[in-house]
Amino acid sequence: MTARINWRIIAVALTLGVAAFCAWNWAAWRAKASIAAGFGARVACSCRYVEGRDIKSCGTDLAGLPSMGIVHLSDRPEARAVDAGVPLLARRTARAVPGFGCVMDGD
Repeated sequence: MTARINWRIIAVALTLGVAAFCAWNWAAWRAKASIAAGFGARVACSCRYVEGRDIKSCGTDLAGLPSMGIVHLSDRPEARAVDAGVPLLARRTARAVPGFGCVMDGD
């Protein structure tokens, strides 16, 4: 009698295991992503609108810092704001306010 492996059952079990792992860790991942996006937005906003550097140059300030490799920056010159986001998890905005520097939008 040969043991027959049912690959369909293994695939379903593996998929359920990955889904359970993601569900269990989702809140922690979102919290860390929100912190990273907020930090990235604040630093990039200060770089862009206080120091007057180009947004691409500002991105290099974050290079090499833990968790910052997945943060994407976008500049909105008309609003004097920088958006930073981690895909599917978090998005934060920092805005240059005269007399206060860069402040985080209420998210």
